[in-house]
Amino acid sequence: MIGAPPSRRRVAVVTGAGLVALVAAVACGLGVGPTPIGLGRIATSILADLGLGHRTLSPLDATIVWQLRAPRMVLGLLVGAMLAVAGGTYQGVFRNPLADPYLLGVAAGAGLGATIAIVDVGGGLATPTWTPALAFVGALGAVALTWVVGGRGAHAGPSTLILGGVAVAALLTSAQTFLQQQGSPTSIARVYIWLLGSLATASWSSVLLVLPYVAVCASVCVAAGRALDVLSVGEDESRSLGLPVSRVRLVVVAASSLGTAAVVSVAGLIGFVGIIVPHLVRLLVGTSYRRILPLSVLVGAAFLVLCDTVARTVLAPSELPLGVVTAVVGAPAFVVVLSLRRRTVT
Repeated sequence: MIGAPPSRRRVAVVTGAGLVALVAAVACGLGVGPTPIGLGRIATSILADLGLGHRTLSPLDATIVWQLRAPRMVLGLLVGAMLAVAGGTYQGVFRNPLADPYLLGVAAGAGLGATIAIVDVGGGLATPTWTPALAFVGALGAVALTWVVGGRGAHAGPSTLILGGVAVAALLTSAQTFLQQQGSPTSIARVYIWLLGSLATASWSSVLLVLPYVAVCASVCVAAGRALDVLSVGEDESRSLGLPVSRVRLVVVAASSLGTAAVVSVAGLIGFVGIIVPHLVRLLVGTSYRRILPLSVLVGAAFLVLCDTVARTVLAPSELPLGVVTAVVGAPAFVVVLSLRRRTVT
């Protein structure tokens, strides 16, 4: 038997801890790096910009904080929040605890699009501008193809869509492998770097590019929490309660996939965020998606920025791929979460 739902006090404590983690992540994102810059000096600089006090950052330090670290930190918040909430909504709409944001072929489609740009198929595409653009188009194209293969999703069951995603991902991954063989060693290395994920190229323009997608798509996912709670009792029961199951599935899948495609296009493929964060939150606050999804936004944002801080500092001045760090942290954490979940079920 599954234990009783957590109390409001426990939910409040978890929310408070998430906020503390988010503040710590922001502080690490701005203050930690090969060039040590104290948080007090950063805070004084912010106050100076508001007309209070004097600047204490040198021009070089100000450039490092506000043009290098700050956009990277903000992009990390957006990417982590979107991947986590998308993973939670996928798990809810497909009623599958192993679902993640890449379930319907987003990763394979984005990888193929990025490979086309990096390998420069046809000439004229191997520029920083084309890589995120083609990755975004490839990700959306993969989801659309999965929707068609799976029986136009609105009329197909979750298992059919999942199988369609597996088939589409296999097809697109094969195409990507073929294209990589046509490239030079340099382009192949660039493809692998992109596939492992990184925020090293973050800028304020990339932040502004993905911000509208994340804001809208994450809001839609969080707002769908009540519908996902109803859906968790089963499709037939949900329909008898008046829930438009097909419409909910379409809206949730579209929002999750669009948001994931946007963040993947600028950050590459970052694994484990979309599966470990919702599971961790579910362990702490229960099975209601009205609690899981907003807290996943909070925890996912903090988790990815902290992982990125490790990625860019542990081997400084070199960087670890962000996907490697999330896997090293996420895989053991996932095992622990699964073990704890088994103990809560008797």
